[in-house]
Amino acid sequence: MTTTEYPSATAVAKYVGISASKARRVINLVRGKSVEEALDILRWAPQQASEPLAKVIASAAANAQNNNGLDPATLVVATVMADEGPTAKRIRPRAQGRAYRIRKRTSHITVIVESRPARNERSAQSARSRRAQGSKAAATAPAKKAPAKKAPAAKATVEQTKEGSE
Repeated sequence: MTTTEYPSATAVAKYVGISASKARRVINLVRGKSVEEALDILRWAPQQASEPLAKVIASAAANAQNNNGLDPATLVVATVMADEGPTAKRIRPRAQGRAYRIRKRTSHITVIVESRPARNERSAQSARSRRAQGSKAAATAPAKKAPAKKAPAAKATVEQTKEGSE
């Protein structure tokens, strides 16, 4: 687990009936987002893993509020992991006495939420405007022109070669 300077809370869902690789597709959508925004994203995500992941994030937020007394408005999804759980093996009958093995994969989903202070919007805006002013100054500075290239030498035509040979 990661240790940070921010207060955090954890929630784990074990033996979730979905493969870890499919869960990771959805996890990548919500990593680093606020809890509120992550739950909105998962509410509209069509993937099967979005429902159990939303439950774990909501549980982690509830743990943060009840156990640690953190403000739910400042919670951010800091760490999300989907580890492989045990795999149940099943048999699927096929033609001519054959059987294919079906693997029913499970996963363990871990969510850590942190209470981060709200960013000052004005400082972010001023940083953006400072960057824009710097790029404008660079654009207005006169650019040096490259020296003109010499014109390519004219190729000798058939008539010129005949005159030269006479």
